[in-house]
Amino acid sequence: MKINLPTPAGKIESYSLQGEALAAAPPKIPFNRVSFAAAHVVANPLGNGNPSASADIDWESTIAYRRYLLDLGHSIAEAMDTSQRGMGLSWPDALTLIRLSLADAGTRNAARIFSGCGTDQLAPADAHSLDDVTGAYLEQLAAIQKLGGRIILMASRALAHIAKSPDDYIHVYSRVLNEADHPVILHWLGEMFDPALKGYWGSGEFPQSMQTCLAAINGNVAKVDGIKISLLDAEKEIQMRRLLPASVKMYTGDDFNYPDLIAGDEQGFSHALLGIFDAIAPAASAALVALAENDMRTYRALLEPTVPLSRLIFREPTQYYKTGIVFLAWLNGHQNHFVMVAGAQAMRPVSYFADIFRLADQARLLRDPELAAKRMQKLLAIYGL
Repeated sequence: MKINLPTPAGKIESYSLQGEALAAAPPKIPFNRVSFAAAHVVANPLGNGNPSASADIDWESTIAYRRYLLDLGHSIAEAMDTSQRGMGLSWPDALTLIRLSLADAGTRNAARIFSGCGTDQLAPADAHSLDDVTGAYLEQLAAIQKLGGRIILMASRALAHIAKSPDDYIHVYSRVLNEADHPVILHWLGEMFDPALKGYWGSGEFPQSMQTCLAAINGNVAKVDGIKISLLDAEKEIQMRRLLPASVKMYTGDDFNYPDLIAGDEQGFSHALLGIFDAIAPAASAALVALAENDMRTYRALLEPTVPLSRLIFREPTQYYKTGIVFLAWLNGHQNHFVMVAGAQAMRPVSYFADIFRLADQARLLRDPELAAKRMQKLLAIYGL
């Protein structure tokens, strides 16, 4: 099967599909790593609201995608930045998403869903004190825990705006963690994902920021399940991983270097909490089964071809990676349109989508190549190609 695709140089070239798809099947044995897929939301393309002002969600398709991820053995990182939290998905909509996701999962799977708890109902300019930030965190914490949800404590734009010192971060985190019903996952989101978080933990330098974060963890060890760092730097993650208390997990948020970080070394390994696992769920599931069987050759063969795809999806400006995630979900028939919350489908050029198509095919991630090619052609037609 061939298709004409644009290139970054502005030319049109014929591409021959490999047309070989990975099977998506429930894992035959348990993983030996915890695997969270940060899941996207499906917009309602027929909504009448202004996309720049509010989110209109197709709840049925959104929840169906979570069932798909759970069936493949992944846990769900709910209402995180992959769900366009802070980029179109408001706190009230996020709470609805969390409620529906937990209800659909039922008692069997609810413990496999951890949900984003932040301060996004508080505009940074309206944060006048640490108490304001703490109050915003605690409002969301109480609402999620009332639903029986587990917590991922997200980085706060308001805290980054108001904090004057590293001690301010430790103070806020300690107060919030004290109210957690179960151990939480902390999320250190780098400025490449959200420029408003520059200097998080009170410093622009990683060693100092890491020490502040470790101090917050060490002062509240019983309340911390683990920490996800999304800095796209393997050496920084490994350095911090080796300094964590024994009971605290490192969750990689490195969408560039995840195969090596999950495999680990003689001193430890990282678990996974990744946006790219939304897009590569079948390959990630099969690779984690191979890792549990100590079959490193198969693990590498399945996961390493996904890295060029992930590096493309998460290229700068990194915060628009959600566009690539949703595009792949559409290509693969998980939703019947390519419309996003806040109109984010327009945030990448057409050559980006063509390159995703090529790399997804080469990683065996187009589950129905004929359908994917037809949808790719529909998108190209919009661009006059």
